[in-house]
Amino acid sequence: MITNNDHFLLVDDDEVFCQVMQRALTRRGFTSNIFQSANTAINGIKNTNFTKAIVDLKIAQDSGLSLIKELKLINPAIEIIMLTGYSSISTAVEAIKLGALNYFCKPIEVDELLQAFSKNTQTEDIYVSETPTSLDRLEWEHIQKTLNDNDGNISACARILGMHRRTLQRKLQKRPVKS
Repeated sequence: MITNNDHFLLVDDDEVFCQVMQRALTRRGFTSNIFQSANTAINGIKNTNFTKAIVDLKIAQDSGLSLIKELKLINPAIEIIMLTGYSSISTAVEAIKLGALNYFCKPIEVDELLQAFSKNTQTEDIYVSETPTSLDRLEWEHIQKTLNDNDGNISACARILGMHRRTLQRKLQKRPVKS
């Protein structure tokens, strides 16, 4: 549930995105603070009582997944939504397991984010698409899961997938396939 007393923690290395998000939250009566690295966000949450957090999956060289874990250790009551420009099922599942309420792809409207904070996810019906996932999308998700399992080590991931490291790097530079 959202109230005007909620204080938002915005963690993303995209300065413009953070400023736009902060302005939109301010217009709706909320207060927020921007942090552009995991370390500054951890220090910030120790000094301020944030009730909601919007965290990017990739924050410069840091992982938003690791940050979720840290934020939950410091403040178990904080509600977190993860955003990313490069979504995959494995990172979405991991974010939810670590305590995120939801996982969204950028760009996203502020009202959609606020609605996600106020929804009770336990009572929602789950929508399953009738069209099967494309092979390209399945490949992308499998690569992301394997890369996540190997802590981002591209060489180890390439060995497991049975492909050349450079081939894997080229595949990772491409945008993910929609579906």
